[in-house]
Amino acid sequence: MHISYQPLWNTLKERGMRKEDLRLAAGLTTNMIANMGKGKNISMETLVRICEALNCDIFSVIELKQNKTFEDITGE
Repeated sequence: MHISYQPLWNTLKERGMRKEDLRLAAGLTTNMIANMGKGKNISMETLVRICEALNCDIFSVIELKQNKTFEDITGE
């Protein structure tokens, strides 16, 4: 399984916010935003800061996605 930040991008879009707005509101670095854009892991502390800045729960920020298996790819 891996973490997807798609819920966060959807939340920002719904609120008319840009990634830069989130960065400033939550006190994030540009590297943190870039890492999330690449699907890399961030700390729980950072996730909490995002939730506090957006006044939302964790499910508005991340979701767990199943990794594709060989069977998913080949249909076998």
